[in-house]
Amino acid sequence: MSVATTRSGRVKPPPEQPSIPQRKGGTGAYWMYLLPGFVLLLVIVIVPLIWNVFLTFTKWRGVGTPEFIGLENWLKLLTDEDFWTSFTNSIWMVVAMVVVPTIAGLIIAALLFDVVGRKFGGKVGSFLRATYYLPQILPVAIAGIVVGWIVRPGADGALNQMLGFFGIPPVDWLGQMPSALIVLMVVLIWVQLGYPIVVFMAALQRVDPELYEAAELDGANWFQRFSAITMSIIRPEIFVVTLTCTIAALKVFGPVYVITRGGPAGATLVPAYYAYTEFFTKRNVGYGATIATVLTIVVVIVSIIFIRVQNSIELKERAGL
Repeated sequence: MSVATTRSGRVKPPPEQPSIPQRKGGTGAYWMYLLPGFVLLLVIVIVPLIWNVFLTFTKWRGVGTPEFIGLENWLKLLTDEDFWTSFTNSIWMVVAMVVVPTIAGLIIAALLFDVVGRKFGGKVGSFLRATYYLPQILPVAIAGIVVGWIVRPGADGALNQMLGFFGIPPVDWLGQMPSALIVLMVVLIWVQLGYPIVVFMAALQRVDPELYEAAELDGANWFQRFSAITMSIIRPEIFVVTLTCTIAALKVFGPVYVITRGGPAGATLVPAYYAYTEFFTKRNVGYGATIATVLTIVVVIVSIIFIRVQNSIELKERAGL
């Protein structure tokens, strides 16, 4: 670095660097950006949750002052057959919204990416992906109207008309078991299938196609490529889809409300719809809040289990490396 001198031979001091102004307020200013989100969280989640837990210890019809009754609502749950039936039916909801869509979504996404995309191009795969995802954006009310028209119990129902060509008498699909549960599960599978397909196809974008080509040159068939390459790479997305779909299955309400309303005789009753009927039909707000609180606890426990299992598997894989 050169040093400037004056005519008299004296060394000229270097020019002073402009000082950077210090931000006033320190790190406290950054918290202002978090304030709107925290207010929304407080108003939408925390305060209603605390109020809901408080209502579980009261008897209230939605007007007036809640009457404190202690653990009466919680003790009632232990002997409530409808409550246990609703959680038993949640197992079928998990099958319809988690097990079947996740497995089918994995296979379909791998086929679209590894087979259809390679043979017919990415546009065909994207079109089919959008087609599978279309039921996700379809309003539940519209889907319920369409399904109600298809499975209408009389001879004018679309499904009964098709069966009539084969001499099969009309069936009351939503008025008896197990057909009511089967219809509901088929609708849930149809609605839910697009979500895992979209997530898995997005995850497959980071897979190098040369891996599939190299495995194919080595003689690996499609299933071997699927199990060795696809499953190992998109495992984090599989956990995310499984967790989010399980939470959605435990909280399912719309399709049950629109299609079966918990019938026949509680055969398709689920916790969310049962809590709704206690809240708004029977005006037993305290007991409905208790059912909702139990459902929240179950969702939190399931989420913790999923996260711990995923972390455990990731730690084992890193240790193996």
